[in-house]
Amino acid sequence: MSNIFTSVFVDVIALSGSALAQTNREKEFVIWLAQRDQNIVGIGTVGFSLDELPWDPDDFSSNQQFLLRVVDGALARLGWSKLSYEPNLDYIKSTLERFGRMVSAFRPEDVDATHYEDWSLVEEGDDWPTIPPGYPQCGKHGIYLTCHGCVICNSK
Repeated sequence: MSNIFTSVFVDVIALSGSALAQTNREKEFVIWLAQRDQNIVGIGTVGFSLDELPWDPDDFSSNQQFLLRVVDGALARLGWSKLSYEPNLDYIKSTLERFGRMVSAFRPEDVDATHYEDWSLVEEGDDWPTIPPGYPQCGKHGIYLTCHGCVICNSK
């Protein structure tokens, strides 16, 4: 994906996921994905593998179904009205569908739980933990905030 396309993908996934997340782990999936914020992390540096997501090996099926609902929500333009631009559905549709197929093909034996353990570790004195306490959301966009803030606010 191009850099702009990656940003659009993260925006629409974060909007959909934030609207749909109910459990703490679902919120953590959204936060993890929203942390792929090129405006903060750096253009062209936010790729990821599915095994890096915060999968719970004991609740894999629920995690997988949540991600598939997030993709469906993004395809249905869930939350897009909060964007300052209109994503081109023709371009983003194939990427979202491909991501959905990858999530569907992902298997429990592919999960590496150490990724979640490392990512969620709160270090002593860390003023900006990876998972913000209480799962706060952006007042303007409703997106779960990351340690970098709101992925959409950061793009302005």
